[in-house]
Amino acid sequence: MTRALVPPVVTEGPTLTELRLEVRAFLDEQIADGRFVPHVDTWLTRWDREFTRELGRREWLGMTIPTEYGGHGRTFLERFVVTEELLVVGAPVAAQWVADRQIGPSLLRYGSEEQKHAFLPRIAAGDVVFGIGMSEPDAGSDLAGVRTRAERVDGGWRLTGTKVWTSGAHEADAFFALARTAPVDPADRHAGLSQFIVDLRAPGVGIRPIISMGGDHHFNEVHLDGVLVPDERVLGQVGEGWTQVTSELGFERSGPERFLSTFQLLAEAASAMDEGRLPQDPGLGRHVARVAALHQMSFAVAAALEAHQEADTAAAVVKVLGTTGEGDIADYVDTLTATGWVEDEELYRLLHAAILQRPGFTLRGGTNEILRGVIARRLGLR
Repeated sequence: MTRALVPPVVTEGPTLTELRLEVRAFLDEQIADGRFVPHVDTWLTRWDREFTRELGRREWLGMTIPTEYGGHGRTFLERFVVTEELLVVGAPVAAQWVADRQIGPSLLRYGSEEQKHAFLPRIAAGDVVFGIGMSEPDAGSDLAGVRTRAERVDGGWRLTGTKVWTSGAHEADAFFALARTAPVDPADRHAGLSQFIVDLRAPGVGIRPIISMGGDHHFNEVHLDGVLVPDERVLGQVGEGWTQVTSELGFERSGPERFLSTFQLLAEAASAMDEGRLPQDPGLGRHVARVAALHQMSFAVAAALEAHQEADTAAAVVKVLGTTGEGDIADYVDTLTATGWVEDEELYRLLHAAILQRPGFTLRGGTNEILRGVIARRLGLR
């Protein structure tokens, strides 16, 4: 049963290990120089365009983009190793995350030649920031309920509607918007959807912040008021938006960001136990083991994507288990500190941030409740 849901385990070879150590040495230098302070959930919360450009200069962005489009022609496994190391130390990677994770692969699969040449070299260089415009106020994980409409006009389309929970829209240059280009067909609610590349600085775009309970600004509402999108910015085929979006979700749901958002907190707790700042607790091993298992599962999905194999269900499994696990880490350390608190500024800083971010872990990228239904369908249970 497990084999049917998740691809077989893949072994990391010496070439990948060498790359991993190279990235690790670079990050150690960056931290030692005070270039950034490690944090939790940094793929959402920590924006640093200059750090992103430095990754581009080191050819650690756009790694899977072919060289003819300004990328580096490397494998998904090589990219996995780099992104995992960035997340493990809590590096400020939010500026490149969406573009590098799913915009690039989607452009390669569905984009026109003009679109590929316009955006892919800039993604590889870290010079363009993207967001994703899928969710809506009345259509979160149920994308068939999208109400944003695109109306045909001379030379393009006019988009009207609202997108919500758009991570980093206030920092982004553009986003992929899913919109309805045909009326809802009750027999096929996913038909009639299309994707558009929308300039977030275009006339008619309004961006309103959604402030989290901790006072942070990561999410946004994006209002599209008759925004003109030219024909050359339609992504893929009109009416094929659902197929395109679901293929993107394999990249969005299966990566190491789905289980490493609180790894810095777990590592700090382990150090605190080792140094006597926290009491020894056998539960630590359980969480370390879960992270190790999720690493193997996520790495196997990356190998499946490299082999152009279907990985949507496996990605959903990783997302459900991973986001549950990273939330459990926050709860675990919170319990530890409540029963045996030792004044520790660094541990408290990470724990405080993790607790505030924790509610979003199982929501973003498709709620876990919806994804359990996806997995159940794959198992023939519904």
